[in-house]
Amino acid sequence: MTLPANPVIHTFHPELTEENIAKLVATFYGRAREDDLIGPIFNAAVKDWDHHIAQISDFWSSMVLRTGRYNGRPMRPHLVLPLKGEHFDRWLMLFEQTAREIFGGDVAEAFIIRARRIADSFEMGIATTRGEIAQPRHSV
Repeated sequence: MTLPANPVIHTFHPELTEENIAKLVATFYGRAREDDLIGPIFNAAVKDWDHHIAQISDFWSSMVLRTGRYNGRPMRPHLVLPLKGEHFDRWLMLFEQTAREIFGGDVAEAFIIRARRIADSFEMGIATTRGEIAQPRHSV
């Protein structure tokens, strides 16, 4: 699958607010925590959900608004999780559904394109640490 180039969105787009980013993250993780496939993995890994949601909100704020609030290393904690392709697929399905509910058109697509690239990066990084080779499946 070939993705279009990132839609042109600007940090001053009226839908791109800290409040909407926080709503996206909180709504998505609410769904992910209850999901039969990925919920058990997230719930075992995350001890403080308020802190985690705040961190991920900072991550997305940095990604789309260029706030620079997130300075962590997001790959590292995922390397130890028992994640497989189906987990990334479900994560993306839930994330894409949530992004399309909260944001319209180009803004939702910009989040989705970035999420697909992140999923591929994490999936390939995890495979590498396991001595495996993985190719991008979501953002090609």
